[in-house]
Amino acid sequence: MPVSRDPRPLVVLATVDPLLRDAVAFGVVVDHPRTVVLRHDIHDGPDGGAIRRVVADATGVVEDVLVPLQHACLSCAVREDAVPTLARLARDPRWDAVLLALPVSAESLPVTRALGAATQGRGPLRRLRLARVVSALDLATFEDDLLGDDLLAERDLALTDDDERAVGEALAAQVGHADVVLVAGDRHEHPVASDLLDHVRAADGARVDGIYAADVTALLSGTHDARTADRRLDPLHAAAVPGAPTDRGVWTLELRADRPLHPGRLVEDVARLGQGRHRSRGHFWVPTRPDSVCAWDGAGGQLSVGDLGTWGRRPATTRLVFTGVEDVRADLRAAFEEVLLTPAEHARGLHPWLGAEDVLAPWLGDRAA
Repeated sequence: MPVSRDPRPLVVLATVDPLLRDAVAFGVVVDHPRTVVLRHDIHDGPDGGAIRRVVADATGVVEDVLVPLQHACLSCAVREDAVPTLARLARDPRWDAVLLALPVSAESLPVTRALGAATQGRGPLRRLRLARVVSALDLATFEDDLLGDDLLAERDLALTDDDERAVGEALAAQVGHADVVLVAGDRHEHPVASDLLDHVRAADGARVDGIYAADVTALLSGTHDARTADRRLDPLHAAAVPGAPTDRGVWTLELRADRPLHPGRLVEDVARLGQGRHRSRGHFWVPTRPDSVCAWDGAGGQLSVGDLGTWGRRPATTRLVFTGVEDVRADLRAAFEEVLLTPAEHARGLHPWLGAEDVLAPWLGDRAA
């Protein structure tokens, strides 16, 4: 059925599996032949970066070119090639819908922010509207992909030569941001992985079992809500997914406190909280920089912390959310309590921390003067 609405729908696809990327694109084109697929792959090397652009539709490959880039990064690719190419495709009368298949392992949030801005007002993509952000995964590998310690580079999936992300880090960001998760594999054959997915995907998103089971018309007629999608990955709003199944041993643990984390003890004991076969996300604060919102994001055996800005009028709190399949909740609770300031330390206030060494500066950046 042709999609006649103007502007034309744009679906964004993210995955860590190149085969699934092609399978989903094929399924969309078969169900809606007037869809054009724009696929990007980033190449990084000693002679500089390049992006391979492939445009295909129901008739086959329309174009396949290698475009040099000054910087082989995803944001550059969106700005330098994807936006003008999408604008060109949106003007072509052969097609009335577009699927943007991101480079394998690319995270969808920064891309959709850039695309969303370009669709507004008289932006270069004003002929398009963001319809749905889709993630695709395979239950057969999902548990190890999310919780294992493989690096993208070890699977030849890194976006650039200096991409040190774990597979789980990229996968968690894709699944947590997606409006729709397309799932390959039988949930009855992989029950733990199936339950794990329901713990970490967006609570307000949709799950579709079967790569070719998606209602393509519904995907194209939907509207991506950028503000809602941003909130899904916002460390300030990390929370357990309501109603996620627990009967097969998958669990989510929320650890909360008004007290900050002790920066010295955090550095010494971070492995007790940040490493292991679990997914973690949330926010915290430390007394050496009490105005700073500190982000916590862990997956694939790696932990990332960063500075998100200031608390503003929001009270400073600590809230970390862990999801796993091996029951280490007692250990996590104990480690959390030991890393927190004790009630006595907290009662002394912030004065004792004035002038103290900022041991988290290598990860959070220098404090503003």
